[in-house]
Amino acid sequence: MTFKEQILQGIPDKLPAIKEYPNGVNRAPGRKEILTLNEKKLAIKNALRYFPKQWHKELALEFSAELKIYGRIYMYRFKPDYQVYARPISEYPANSEQAAAIMMMIQNNLDPAVAQHPEELITYGGNGAVFQNWAQYLLTMHYLATMTNEQTLHIYSGHPMGLFPSSKEAPRVVVTNGMMIPNYSKPDDWEKFNALGVTQYGQMTAGSYMYIGPQGIVHGTTITVMNAFRKILSPNESLAGKIFLTSGLGGMSGAQPKAGNIAGCITVCAEVNTKAAKKRHEQGWVDLLIDDINLLIKRIKQAQTNNEVISIAYVGNVVELWEQFYEHDIFVHLGSDQTSLHNPCSGGYYPVGLSWEESNTLIKENPKLFKENVQNSLIRHVNAINKHTKRGTYFFDYGNAFLLEASRAGADIMAENNIDFKYPSYVQDILGPLCFDYGFGPFRWVCTSGKDEDLEKTDAIAAKVLEDMMIEAPKEIKMQMQDNINWIKNAKANNLVVGSKARILYADAEGRMKIALAFNQAISKGTIGPVVLGRDHHDVGGTDSPFRETSNIYDGSKFTADMAIHNVIGDSFRGATWVSIHNGGGVGWGEVINGGFGMLLDGSEDSEKRLKNMLFYDVNNGISRRSWARNEGALLAIKREMERSPNLKVTIPNIVEEEILDNLF
Repeated sequence: MTFKEQILQGIPDKLPAIKEYPNGVNRAPGRKEILTLNEKKLAIKNALRYFPKQWHKELALEFSAELKIYGRIYMYRFKPDYQVYARPISEYPANSEQAAAIMMMIQNNLDPAVAQHPEELITYGGNGAVFQNWAQYLLTMHYLATMTNEQTLHIYSGHPMGLFPSSKEAPRVVVTNGMMIPNYSKPDDWEKFNALGVTQYGQMTAGSYMYIGPQGIVHGTTITVMNAFRKILSPNESLAGKIFLTSGLGGMSGAQPKAGNIAGCITVCAEVNTKAAKKRHEQGWVDLLIDDINLLIKRIKQAQTNNEVISIAYVGNVVELWEQFYEHDIFVHLGSDQTSLHNPCSGGYYPVGLSWEESNTLIKENPKLFKENVQNSLIRHVNAINKHTKRGTYFFDYGNAFLLEASRAGADIMAENNIDFKYPSYVQDILGPLCFDYGFGPFRWVCTSGKDEDLEKTDAIAAKVLEDMMIEAPKEIKMQMQDNINWIKNAKANNLVVGSKARILYADAEGRMKIALAFNQAISKGTIGPVVLGRDHHDVGGTDSPFRETSNIYDGSKFTADMAIHNVIGDSFRGATWVSIHNGGGVGWGEVINGGFGMLLDGSEDSEKRLKNMLFYDVNNGISRRSWARNEGALLAIKREMERSPNLKVTIPNIVEEEILDNLF
């Protein structure tokens, strides 16, 4: 069968042969056994409902074995034989070009060059899934290939519920992931209901089909690292020879060494998974691999002496680095962590003192003991960091729940008031006040033609738009504009593409609309092919996350999720091609609600209308919430937007003098 025929087939007519698990693939860790006997039977029953009755007896044995070995039913037998990657949009069978674009984005998320655990349909973060199993993938692709522009596909945590009549103006796909009743959103609830096959952890861009490989987080990390160094260095002081120490090379965390190189410092990144470290080295995202800590220390001192710009992966545990760097008097200028601590006890964080293999065995066979090891490791981890910060190291939480999980482990991480953490979230100190409050966030696009020349043309278009805007930009946002002009001009040289022909930069609502409008005009003229627009959920208004995206909201509302819900609803009727809303994200299940979108530009007048309407709301929804929280930058940004847009009327807070509040109670 051809590729198109296989897509159109969906669930196959004949039972495929059992597949051998491929060698050398980075496997997802086995999940802990949590289901009762009756729940295990229910999990098998749930899995078998995708298939005809005559297959049930054989598949029941197979799926029960998967559940026992892996803790999940992935249905490996049904993984398609064709290669999974982002093909040019024209190669997909489709009645709707919008649906074809979504198929392309789904396959990009599952491309082995992009995905962390592709066999288990996990894109990044250890458990950030596109689908729960391969039957869901097959059925979803079939629906997308056969749907029209007057239907909408509704997807419940990876399960395609079906095609429903709608309209051309409606989204083609609506995605939800992990939307639990609030009292059932603890970590073990995810383990249980995911094992039952009724929910999944979509992370952010994994379950919304908008991941573009590590490029997206390279940009965010570059912006974060540059601005973190600006906080601690003199205005004209070089980053060369200065150390950024962190950990994680598996999924998005693999972007850190590349970002350090672009920023211009020494990056040292620890990774316990040898395969993950080698993959990033082979992809060119890290310069050097070292597994001997004594050789590493020698190499670091050499790099400091020579003011080098270099990235080094230490194949080992980051706790050892913090401790040994202190003992050898190596000054760390900047420190963070990007292990998957949203998922600390199921493969997201590997404790010091245990090997990768020993940890994976404990996760499956003795999860209680493994949790004890994780918490002891976090205490030791924090103790080492505290020693460095007393010497002057600037440490920040990079949105992976490091501070939250360390506090739960009993580590010495709390401030004197015993309410706040000792160290800030990077959003509190950096991205919130400098970017999000002004409307700057991760705007991204994908050239559906798959052509390098189209990507180069869009780079040039975006750079020209930003340079023209820079002339009239107020002083408060000139630095953000210049950082992104520099980024886009150097994007090709930095070799950022993994998977689809995608690009990212930070822009405000005005910048996003003007760039998108210029793309649409170029498509209309035939200069480039259709373009998919999107963004990271990690943005101005898409995510309510009290320990990350909304950590710089101080009016008491950071634990509410109204903004993210309004975002996805508002985008859906303003022109998005697909929308998504998830429980969970970089900081963990039950800790965040986040929404995303995708939009296909086809060069039409309809696309122009949609992009103006939706992109305007998508950003200004977030700015208005931040301005109501009395954030200074957001107040400036929303007032400026109201001057430009007479139809925008936003409630502005009256600022109370602090002396009025003093001695009231």
